[in-house]
Amino acid sequence: MPFDRKTIRRRRNLLLSLVFVILAAAALAAATSWWFSGRFFVETDNAFVTGNLIPVYADATGFVARVYFEETEVVKKDDLLIRLDAQRATALLGVASADLAQAVRHVSGLFADRRQTCQRILSQRAQLDKIRHDIIRYKQAVPTGAVSKQVLQNAEDQAASLEAELSAAHANFQSAQAEVGGTTPKRHPEIELARSKFIDAAIELERQEIRAPVEGYIAKRKAQVGDRVHPGDQLMTIVPLDHLWVEANLWETSLHLVRPGQPVRVTADLYGRKVDFHGTVEGLVPGTGSVFALLPPDNATGNFIHIVQRVPVRIALDRDEILKEPLRPGLSTVISIDVRQDRGSPNEALTNVTSHEYETTIFSRDVANANAMAEKVIKENQTFSEKDLDTSCPVNP
Repeated sequence: MPFDRKTIRRRRNLLLSLVFVILAAAALAAATSWWFSGRFFVETDNAFVTGNLIPVYADATGFVARVYFEETEVVKKDDLLIRLDAQRATALLGVASADLAQAVRHVSGLFADRRQTCQRILSQRAQLDKIRHDIIRYKQAVPTGAVSKQVLQNAEDQAASLEAELSAAHANFQSAQAEVGGTTPKRHPEIELARSKFIDAAIELERQEIRAPVEGYIAKRKAQVGDRVHPGDQLMTIVPLDHLWVEANLWETSLHLVRPGQPVRVTADLYGRKVDFHGTVEGLVPGTGSVFALLPPDNATGNFIHIVQRVPVRIALDRDEILKEPLRPGLSTVISIDVRQDRGSPNEALTNVTSHEYETTIFSRDVANANAMAEKVIKENQTFSEKDLDTSCPVNP
């Protein structure tokens, strides 16, 4: 039996009233929730896990002879990752070693020559002093006839010859002094130059073995056996998974209450809402994402459109939690920052560089080994003595 218009109107009004009541109740509940809790939280799903991606570059030239690790494998610090063919580097080190040894022997000879020249000056000066004394005596004896004028003339000629030889010896000494003066055998420029070339060749040989600078997991391996690599070629990446953080890009309109130190609840799409990660705001990046883009905007040219910008916020993750429930850089997350705590300055930062991936010693060790090898070559080839370092030689004729 069809309903009359009055009945239909009554039912329609009843349904509209019911919808209105439901909407009003929902709005009231949302407003109540926002007032008591929602307004104290800043949320966004524009947040992603990130971490330190440590690139491994070649620092030497050579062919890849062996690859020791594959992607997803974990490596320890100083593990041998890739070995290059070292034959050419070994030959070049041999040449540099010979050049250094030759430089050491040559410089030792220069110091010995200076000492020898000094001894010659002392000897010639002693002979000249003796002849000058003889000349004085001969001049006193000539009037008495005890010594002939010829003897006196011969002595004067010999003195003149010795004076010329002494002047030449002084010139030779000045030349030798210019070669070695103001330095020591080990610090002579010729040896320093040869030492630097030797160290460079030794480092080149050392770095035919490419080692892990930090501990982590291998990713993006590019090196293949037979590849010819050059300094600056990226061979792989090491990712430490025990130190990760979240980069959340917040609207500037919701950033005014965000401060370092505030607690954050993080859920990753990998695990869903069944796993919560507890984070802390470490700092706010000093600029929006647009100003660091490859092509930053120039609002002084063309038409201007007001666009609300996003500011990256760094959120630290608990190390124990990410070890228990592993994450990967690049994973999507949803974050909720509790802004009720800490009203400090937004320019403060809680970040630090105390993790293991912020320092490595594998490169400085190569330099130390190269220096030790250079010192050994110098010690084996030096022939100078302490007397060669004596510079107290008379320089006035």
